[in-house]
Amino acid sequence: MIANITITNDITTANAITHGGIFHADEVFGTIILSKVMDNIVLARTFKVPEDIAADVIVYDIGGGDFDHHQLGGNGTRADGTPYASCGLLWKEYGPLLCANTANPERAFAMMDAKLISGIDANDTGYISPKDCPPGMSVSAVISGFNPRWDEKTPADEKFQMALQMAETIFDNTFASICSTVAAEAAVEEAIETSPEDDVVVFSQFVPWQGTLLSSHNPKAEKMLYVVFPSLRGGWNWQGVPVSCLNRDLRKPCPEEWKGQLADELRRMTGIETATFVHPAGFLGSCSTREDAIKMAKLAIAE
Repeated sequence: MIANITITNDITTANAITHGGIFHADEVFGTIILSKVMDNIVLARTFKVPEDIAADVIVYDIGGGDFDHHQLGGNGTRADGTPYASCGLLWKEYGPLLCANTANPERAFAMMDAKLISGIDANDTGYISPKDCPPGMSVSAVISGFNPRWDEKTPADEKFQMALQMAETIFDNTFASICSTVAAEAAVEEAIETSPEDDVVVFSQFVPWQGTLLSSHNPKAEKMLYVVFPSLRGGWNWQGVPVSCLNRDLRKPCPEEWKGQLADELRRMTGIETATFVHPAGFLGSCSTREDAIKMAKLAIAE
């Protein structure tokens, strides 16, 4: 159980209300968002919202209010056309508060919406069909899997609590990753600006660079074809810069004959003494030294 969330059958004591029965990622993650901004949630899961509830009770995914989307015409869409479901409506309201202390609040808010929230909304509203989002790749499918099976007696509210724990882990991990990425943006921009090479960026330590480099307004960023950074496994990696965040094709692919070769063969082919590895897909390679990693990236560009 999550410490500040209590599920109750007494709707008169609730300060939050959502629908009962079968649950979805939409209201499960919506509940997690609320748990981050409220000290304590007393949640009633019901099939009908009373007309005389107090004005400060938050009602979502039911009742047709500010945080519901089942009313005729829905409840708004994003700039890219993705409709808002209750999760997104709650994120739009409370997300700025959760992002306020990040290195770049607006960027963190938008990244969280793009990486997690909007996908939940798209699934719940039918904007994305199952064929476009295979169950094994969908957070929504994982959460739906917590619903009571036909042949078990576990109450739905108990299963809802289990789904909340999974959702909180996913939410917290995603948010922490985004905060880390946002915090690294200044270091990535500095590395681009101060790079002595016109087409290779060298980092003194690994940082999440891809989104920042691809969206950078620095003219030098558009010319970068490879990045070099220390490997967490030891040595140094070189990695190709993709065409975009959605297109993994490289701006400048490495030579085909390098892909998947053993270290001895790589050294023979390239003349680089400490070359150790090239991924079979060709987007990543490694050397034992910084100098050789830069040299190998430059050789990939030249060829």
